[in-house]
Amino acid sequence: MTSRTVTLLDVARAAGVSKSTVSDALQGSGRVAEGTREHVREVARRLGYRPNSAARRLRRSSTGAIGLHLPRTATRLDYYMNLAFGAVNRAQEDGFDTVLLAPSAGEAAGPLASRVDGLLVIDPEAADPEVRALMDAGVPVVTGERYPGRTSAPTGAVVCDNAASLRALLDHVRERGARRPALLAPEGDSAWAAALRSAAAQWGRDAGTGVLVRTVPFAATAAEASAATRALLDEAPDTDAVLCAPDGTSPGVLRAAADAGRTVGADLLVAACVDGTAPRTGEPPVTAVDLHPAAYGRACADLLHAILTSRTAPDTTRHHPWTLHPRASTTGRSGSTA
Repeated sequence: MTSRTVTLLDVARAAGVSKSTVSDALQGSGRVAEGTREHVREVARRLGYRPNSAARRLRRSSTGAIGLHLPRTATRLDYYMNLAFGAVNRAQEDGFDTVLLAPSAGEAAGPLASRVDGLLVIDPEAADPEVRALMDAGVPVVTGERYPGRTSAPTGAVVCDNAASLRALLDHVRERGARRPALLAPEGDSAWAAALRSAAAQWGRDAGTGVLVRTVPFAATAAEASAATRALLDEAPDTDAVLCAPDGTSPGVLRAAADAGRTVGADLLVAACVDGTAPRTGEPPVTAVDLHPAAYGRACADLLHAILTSRTAPDTTRHHPWTLHPRASTTGRSGSTA
């Protein structure tokens, strides 16, 4: 069916359902069983079906677009780029365009509400005036991680258990022999930053050994992480594990360890709170928590669409999984498990 435009009727015939069922399944409306909905979407993807966005917008009196707001420094971080691609791809499947909001977009939240049907706001910080303006824009808002502000609340949220992932990292390095762990924690008041700092303090109390916490910028560079790690090892030379939170900072920690004459994977263990290209390709490869950012972006866009089409009630929170990948920086073995 590649020589002509694939229609709803084509999808219906291939899926073995009615045309109205296909329409409801692809729009997220109607009483369609979830299994049928996914079957129809898979058939539509396989056939290359593309919805008539203009017609759909007229039928539902919508703009046919959603807005995506990322932290200011997101464009240079693997995590947010992968998350954005996931959100955009999922939105396209539902017939929505995605508008990437510039940092100043929050200053014009009123006009913005007339241009999009809803908003995705990723890792919102309570002190960010742009985020506050977006929360008050008058359209449904789904956040990636909880919004810590008090004045407004999102319509929905997709969250990771970041406290649990950090505890898993700390347990892992302790099992590998570390007794003086340290954390390069992100600054700011995002839910992610607060969860990591709180979890480190609680783990230290439970384990009977404190976690030395040093804050670095939310999107610290490798150079900033290197400087922080050098200062940390000078101040506390008995540190035997460094966990770095911001995406892409593990090369800086490895560099500082080498400068200090430490052997990563032996007398100094290194782990990252966010997996990506840098931890996977490090020398040695760095143990990290995989937050599955592309799937996370898809989950955020899926929840927003479900709320917009009344398939899911407002104030819904969905939980997103994470995976710990042990590698040579903590196991002492060459190669990588993932």
